[in-house]
Amino acid sequence: MDKYVNIIEDTTGKKVVLIDNIRFRGKRKINWKEVEQYLKEYVGKSYVITETSEKIHIGKDFPDEYAGSQDTAGLKGTLAKAKANAAQGVPQMLQIATHPTFSDNYEEKHIHDAKYGWNRYDSRFALPVHDEVGDVKRYNVFTARMLIRCAEDGKKYLYDILRIKKETSTPLGQ
Repeated sequence: MDKYVNIIEDTTGKKVVLIDNIRFRGKRKINWKEVEQYLKEYVGKSYVITETSEKIHIGKDFPDEYAGSQDTAGLKGTLAKAKANAAQGVPQMLQIATHPTFSDNYEEKHIHDAKYGWNRYDSRFALPVHDEVGDVKRYNVFTARMLIRCAEDGKKYLYDILRIKKETSTPLGQ
């Protein structure tokens, strides 16, 4: 496990992936090619969702979809930075994923890669907010939707992480 990524519980007992390192920075724009390159380290690996005991594989399409999807293109500012840095906690975010929902595949373009539909899971992660001197002031907590495709080969593959939103509740203390 990365020394900068840990699973903790917040004050309400919900799990959250704490990411202590802001690896992908950008005042105006995130370098999504760099994020995509980083995500290629996960390809070929699999992780288990604790709540359902489902094994989720990381396929070769994941890095490109994560960095180049319509959802990613629409992100600006804090949410773009959050999605880019969430890449560091993908295995842990899968591990703590909750509330599975299923939907059939209705798009022709996914007729083979998501032949048996889609699963969606909720997950949470937190990123540090630094003060002027670089010390961590607090952590902002974000929610995300993990999109899993149910493939023709019978396996489940992480396809993208969508709907990243900052929680409006009190941020995590230091």
